[in-house]
This record gives sequence, C-alpha cells and structure tokens, in this order.
Amino acid sequence: MNILRATGRFLMLSVIGIGILACDADDQTAMKVEGLSYLDGKPVSIEVVDGYISRITPKKKLDDSELSDVYVAPGLIDNQVNGYISIGFSSPGLTVEGIRKATHALWKVGVTTYLPTVITSSNERLMENFPVLAQAAQEPEIGLSIPGFHLEGPYISPDDGYRGAHHKPWVRPPDWQEFLEVYEAADQKILQVTLAPEIEGAIDFIHSCVDRGIIVGLGHHNSPAEITKQACDAGAVISTHLGNGCANLIHRHNNPLWPQLADDRLMASIIVDGFHLRPEEVRVFYKVKGPERTVLTSDMAKLAGMPPGEYSYDNRVVVLTPEGMIKFPAQNVLAGASLPISVGVGNVMRFTGCTLANAIHMASRNAARLYGFSDRGELKVGKRADLILFTLKEGALSIKKTIIAGKEVYTADQN
Repeated sequence: MNILRATGRFLMLSVIGIGILACDADDQTAMKVEGLSYLDGKPVSIEVVDGYISRITPKKKLDDSELSDVYVAPGLIDNQVNGYISIGFSSPGLTVEGIRKATHALWKVGVTTYLPTVITSSNERLMENFPVLAQAAQEPEIGLSIPGFHLEGPYISPDDGYRGAHHKPWVRPPDWQEFLEVYEAADQKILQVTLAPEIEGAIDFIHSCVDRGIIVGLGHHNSPAEITKQACDAGAVISTHLGNGCANLIHRHNNPLWPQLADDRLMASIIVDGFHLRPEEVRVFYKVKGPERTVLTSDMAKLAGMPPGEYSYDNRVVVLTPEGMIKFPAQNVLAGASLPISVGVGNVMRFTGCTLANAIHMASRNAARLYGFSDRGELKVGKRADLILFTLKEGALSIKKTIIAGKEVYTADQN
C-alpha cells in the first residue's frame, strides 16, 4: 500500500506502515513506524527524527490493517558472528566487499549490530584480517552495524573437546605484547576477548584487558572452580557460548559448567539453534541466569547460509547437514552454527516459555548494555532507530523490514 500526501511544507510517504517525512526547512528527515510493540503486543506509533526515536505513542488501532500481525522491536545484536554466506572473518583473502556482502545478508535476518569474530589464528592472519575489519567498520554504509570485534582465542585450551574446532597449531598462551599489536591493527576496536582462564598467564591477561575496557569472556576452557573465581575477581564478565567449547564427556562434579552457572558475576551467552544445546539445558541456563543475564548469540560460521554438503575448512573436513548443523567429524564436535540469532529468539521462547519481550531483550538489550552501546538495543526515546518489523508464526520470526538509524536497509517484498 502506497499513500503519497502533501501536508504544507512536508511530504509524507507511507509504505506498509512506514512513513518518510522530508522537511525542506532544515534538511531534517523523519519517519513514522507502526506495529505491535514487542513488549506487550499493543499497537504503537514510533516517530524517528534524524535517525533517533523522538516519540513513541500508544494507539488503539493501527492505521494500516496490513500491520495487524506485525511486531516492531529493536534490531538484534549478535556478539559472535564468525562469518556468513561463504565469508569467513578468519579466512585468508578477507575483503571489505566480502564484509559488506555478509552485513547485507545479516540485515535480512534482523541483525542490525554485530561483532565480527576472529577465532584462533596465526598472528600473521590476525594482523591481516583485523585491519580489513577496521576499514569496514569505517564504511558509511555498513559501519553503523559494526561497532567493534570479538577475538575468540587463540588463548584457549589446547585439549580436544574443549578446543572445539579451533586449529590446534595456532592455540597458544596469552602474550600481551602480541595482543597489543593486534589491538592496534584492529584500530583498538576489539571489544571482547574470549580465553581459557586456566592457561598460564591468563589471569594477568584478564587484568590487562579489563584495564583497557575490553570485555573478557570465558570459553573453550576446562577451568576448575577456584580458577573461574579468580577470573571473575580479575574482571571476566561473560561465559562465551556456555555449554559449548566443552568436552563431550566431563566429570559430573568437577567440570567448567557448575562454577560459571553459580557465579552471578558472569552473564551467559548461549546458542539456541537447537543443536548446540538441548532444550532442557537452555531451560536450566535460563532459570539460573534469567532474562537479565542471558545473551543470545548465533556463533555463525562462514558456511551459514550455504547449501548442505561437505566442505574443506582450513584444510579440515566439515559437514553442513540439511537441518543446519555444522559438524567437525574428526573430533565429533560442532564447528560453529549456520542459523541466525533470529532463529534463537523463536527457539528460546519455545524451550523456556519466556515472553517475546524477554527473548528480544536477550537478543538485543542485554548485549547493548554489556558492551556499552547506550544508543541502541531498546525501544526508547533518544535511542538510535535500529528497528525490525516481523511476524511470528509457530514461534518463528519472519523479518519483514529492517531499519538502521532511521534508514530502511531491508524490505522482504523488495528482495
């Protein structure tokens, strides 16, 4: 439905519930977005000026009947995207154009902000890829979606199972000078480092990261309870994809899961794609950490969005199944995920019975608060207008429109 209307000095264009208001007086741009609020399912009108939410008005009825089942929510924030649609952020030959391609594809699944994640790699690869990522973060078109990066490894457990699919020859103890070189190559935009706290030098490394304002996550580790406590004392604040990066067989008492669940200082990021965690695990993690301290993540790899089949990944064979599972047969572990965080939103509602509001909070607000993204992650006046419009069918999100800073970047019926 298209309605073009002149109103004095303004020109109003409404397209499926979104109006674009142009003012020739001061060159401001405005937009009106309508839909059902993800918070309570009630109709709202959201006014946007210069890319920021200026007013939110409850309505008795939406102006456009076609929006009767369309929800509006803050855009999703994914803190761990290793790659997408054949683009690997740790792969050789990374280009800004490749990052642009992956970013555009993420918009289609409702992700408005993400942390490109580089996993365990040689120092040479880190020094090659981070400058490319830093350049992409400065691009006017996609830079608003890339506030910084996540370094997962190489300072993780070398042991099979806990190491996951990370390449063993590149796993190494923390080296602060090496990291500083990489940090500078990344334009100081590494926002999170995930490491194993039990390896030599890790606690001092955590202190150094915290002193620079870098978030420290615990992951791919087999840390005993006392070392986990020391890591939290040093400033670690999140468990990276809790329940994964873990051996298939663990001691029922002495394992890395209980101490992380028990420590209230640790938030938990979880992959709720239906493969990385069983529904009952998700329910337990959610009951312990709650909707305030749980962060949904995707852990998507470069094979996400690709056809099922067998692939070579860093000269190792991995398999993408028709259901969307990425397997690393050599260790009988998973090698990242293939499903976006929007799938996790639907799954966490089904697995835990939580509300849509809490599911969106775990996929947007909580990450924004963790990383200090004070301008996004919530539907509030003054926040950047990063918005998604979507329908819910049998608990699954179908993204209809994605908006970043008041600009429409994806519309389902136009792509």
